[in-house]
Amino acid sequence: MYSGENMKPLAYRLRPLEFDQVFGQDHLVASDGVLTQMLLKKQFLSFILYGPPGTGKTTIASIFAAKSELDTYFFNASTDSKAKLKDILDTTSYHDILIVIDEIHRMKTDIQDYLLPFMENGKATIIGITTLNPYQSINMAIRSRCHLYEVKKLDDEAIKKAVMNGLSELDIDLKIESQALDLIVRYSNHEIRTALNLLESASLILQDGDMIKSQTISRIAGKMHHDLDAHEDHFFDLLSALQKSIRGTDVDASLHYLARLITLGDLPSIIRRLLVISYEDIGLANPMMGSKVLAACDAAIKVGFPEARIMLANIVIDLAISPKSNTAIIAIDEALKEYEEKETGTVPDHASNRKIKLNPDIYHYPHNDKNSINDQTYLPDQIKDHTYYHPKEESSYEKALAQRLKEIDKIKHKKR
Repeated sequence: MYSGENMKPLAYRLRPLEFDQVFGQDHLVASDGVLTQMLLKKQFLSFILYGPPGTGKTTIASIFAAKSELDTYFFNASTDSKAKLKDILDTTSYHDILIVIDEIHRMKTDIQDYLLPFMENGKATIIGITTLNPYQSINMAIRSRCHLYEVKKLDDEAIKKAVMNGLSELDIDLKIESQALDLIVRYSNHEIRTALNLLESASLILQDGDMIKSQTISRIAGKMHHDLDAHEDHFFDLLSALQKSIRGTDVDASLHYLARLITLGDLPSIIRRLLVISYEDIGLANPMMGSKVLAACDAAIKVGFPEARIMLANIVIDLAISPKSNTAIIAIDEALKEYEEKETGTVPDHASNRKIKLNPDIYHYPHNDKNSINDQTYLPDQIKDHTYYHPKEESSYEKALAQRLKEIDKIKHKKR
């Protein structure tokens, strides 16, 4: 017969109650960790814990709350109302409180505005919890009043320690072979909760004294666990790795990261990134690539997954192997920077529609000249000799552009 406690999930039963039971976060909870020292010195500062799922953010917040001995309230920014927060903050009239705010990145502006004065005067200390990057997802007003602490992705050894600790808490006596332990780590995606769930599932189909083998884990695990939230940092890391692999002309790495992104299934995000790559990284080295990418992406949208992988693979291979040029993005960024930071002068009269209307003779129509080029320049006088675009000559197309520029500059008496 099972007791009520034994009926609870293994991951719940093993949730740490002390900081020294928390795996992989020594920078926060070791004896010299910032949260441990905060508790020892009774200097309670508002902070936000951010990191991947299953790494211990809620556990750390709960332990801190218990050891702070402050009256603690829990608030979920996704589901709880402003009225609930108001009821909580009303209690600060007679003591200071601690509020643990789950999914703090979802906190609405009006709720934030109500909370801020209580944080300012120290009557309310908050612990925010989020899986997102707080620098991108949390309002500046809240973020600037909190310390930001990363709860790091757990390494293989931390997961293995958690699994071995879980073995001793099972209701039956089991052993585990090393290959099975490695497979749990792989399937867990470095989440302790997932690893313990796999271990507990294995215990349900085995007998007392059995060995947990890799075949058992494969049987119960099914498809490899992946992070399917396109808003997680993990997803953006993969998009970044795809772009950097294409930019680095590594076709095999490009296909690998494309495969991982296809598994996550967010076709619109893949397409947006490929379109950017075609102009940012390939650019004028292969100017038809933008049209080719757009055609491949349109085809991928029309057929959808799984067939979309074929169009995506074709175009990613083409992008990776193609010559590269970033001259266009360098040129426009330099032009933007100069205009934003310097006095660049006014539009020349012969380029000003208003001035030309008053005196049509000041405008010289280029199409009437040989090769459609005349000696007028169109930059403001203050920067008339400035050059933004510097072509590479590593592709035949941009080499031809460079030659054409030499002819233009000669006519316009401009040095490049």
